[in-house]
Amino acid sequence: MDTTKANNPQKPQIDNNQILPRTDDIESQSDNEIQVEAIYDYSKRAQWLRAAVLGANDGLLSTASLMMGVGAVRRDAKTMILTGAAGLVAGACSMAIGEFVSVYSQYDIEVAQLKRQQKASKNGDAYQETEATEKKLPNPLQAAGASAFAFAIGAVVPLLAASFIKEYRVRLGVVVAAVSLALLVFGGLGAVLGRAPLVKSSLRVLIGGWLAMGITFGLTKLIGSTGLPV
Repeated sequence: MDTTKANNPQKPQIDNNQILPRTDDIESQSDNEIQVEAIYDYSKRAQWLRAAVLGANDGLLSTASLMMGVGAVRRDAKTMILTGAAGLVAGACSMAIGEFVSVYSQYDIEVAQLKRQQKASKNGDAYQETEATEKKLPNPLQAAGASAFAFAIGAVVPLLAASFIKEYRVRLGVVVAAVSLALLVFGGLGAVLGRAPLVKSSLRVLIGGWLAMGITFGLTKLIGSTGLPV
């Protein structure tokens, strides 16, 4: 019997590649973390851009519908343009106030929650974390200004389209054409930011805009034909 093998059993061979992570695995993990972080940051930016596109679309459609409605009973350009200007100012103020109240309410709720967490925790790091979180909360004034500006950008399109045309039918056609083009652009931007089908989203916005302008024009025309003083 060979006692050498019995007294000195062979030690199992350790494969370092099975224990230590490979360098390329670490690099791939780092790349994945960077990619996830980049996607997260992009999604946050996309939310703001999407809100701006929707605000501009609201300004475009509401102002154009007002102008088309008034254009159904008034043929002069001055009345149509004044209606659009009033719609721009009123809509921008409404959007700004609504956004300010909404964001401020959210701000108050989050600040109150942070203060409760701060009182419940006696850790000094919690105070620093709370202060850092408060600085990242949305600013109501900035949100209100951005909402009003986006609405005004959209509302300017039908106003500019109608400003230099005196002929009634041509003016209506130019407004509809300019608004249709802008609806396609805004619908496409919203689709890209929301990762939705481009053609379907653009056509959906366009058809919805046509319906809004057509219904407003038709109902106003109907009211005007009833003999009411307008």
